[in-house]
Amino acid sequence: MSMAGNAAAPGAPAGEAGGTPVVVKKYANRRLYNTEASSYVTLDDLAKMIRQGRDFVVYDAKTGDDITRSVLTQIIVEEESKGGQNLLPTTFLRQLIGYYGDNLQGLVPRYLEFAMAAFGRQQDQMRRTMEQTMGGFMPFPASFPNLEEMGKQNMAMMERAMSLFAPFARRDEAPSGGPGEVDALKAEVEALRRELAALRQTRGKA
Repeated sequence: MSMAGNAAAPGAPAGEAGGTPVVVKKYANRRLYNTEASSYVTLDDLAKMIRQGRDFVVYDAKTGDDITRSVLTQIIVEEESKGGQNLLPTTFLRQLIGYYGDNLQGLVPRYLEFAMAAFGRQQDQMRRTMEQTMGGFMPFPASFPNLEEMGKQNMAMMERAMSLFAPFARRDEAPSGGPGEVDALKAEVEALRRELAALRQTRGKA
């Protein structure tokens, strides 16, 4: 299942985001072929498609295997290697690597999807506020959320969530506490969900 179009860029033409995914084939020479445009493309081209809200799937031209996840990972590596402001802090990457093979590995992707969805909703709210402000030819209203503060809150919430898994990241550091630890972890995740809900409700009234 492709995740390429889940974060469609705002303003994407109707029918592109959520339509039939573009089929891209990867050949043995590592070249990528866009079957819709009948032309070869690069990872940068695929990144632009994602920003435009275009969904795609990538298949190995020889085996027919779906290698979309692998290609998306390559795009992230390419973007991170360009320098400037990186999206993935080193600490986060170390923590993420530590969860591979752990008994709680399956819980991490679900939380990350939840956190990114919440962040996306906040971005939409800020965008709507910006449009309303510019449409009224007014300076930023007092109720407009502080962007830097919102970024700090998002990062703090993500770090707190990742720290919940830290005691379990390496099995050799401490003996397993059994089901009780898992229940406590679920309670913490539920608390985070309530915080997010309260935060959205508060900003919705602003």
